[in-house]
Amino acid sequence: MSLFNAIDISSSGLTAQRLRMDTISENIANVNTTRTPAGGPYRRKVVLFESRENENRFAGVFNEALEQQKIGNGVRVVGIIEDSSPFKMQYDPNHPDADAQGYVRMPNVNIVTEMVNMISATRAYEANTTSIRASKDIALKALEIGR
Repeated sequence: MSLFNAIDISSSGLTAQRLRMDTISENIANVNTTRTPAGGPYRRKVVLFESRENENRFAGVFNEALEQQKIGNGVRVVGIIEDSSPFKMQYDPNHPDADAQGYVRMPNVNIVTEMVNMISATRAYEANTTSIRASKDIALKALEIGR
């Protein structure tokens, strides 16, 4: 794996985790939204990732020829889906969105889950940043050897 491949893999992780953090932030911001343009309460969103395919055909053929394990090529976002878990029911007969029994359908966002996911995304972002920094340091040390 080349130095630039390592940086490319880490940068794909940075991009994916940033989108994940943005989506989590949107979930937290809408924790009390009971009315959306689509109708009904806000539905929690989740980001789906998958491994990127080997974009370098030569490297893929070369790795297969040597019967080595497949080297990862980073991550990409497949999409953002809505969580289908049920809404929370909260008794508040004075709320404008309350039903006949006085219950309001609240978003299916759990603030504790979102905060745990935010910490996880932040740590993954930091790990990718550290990886890029280490790759840069390796390149600088390699250049010093040539002096």
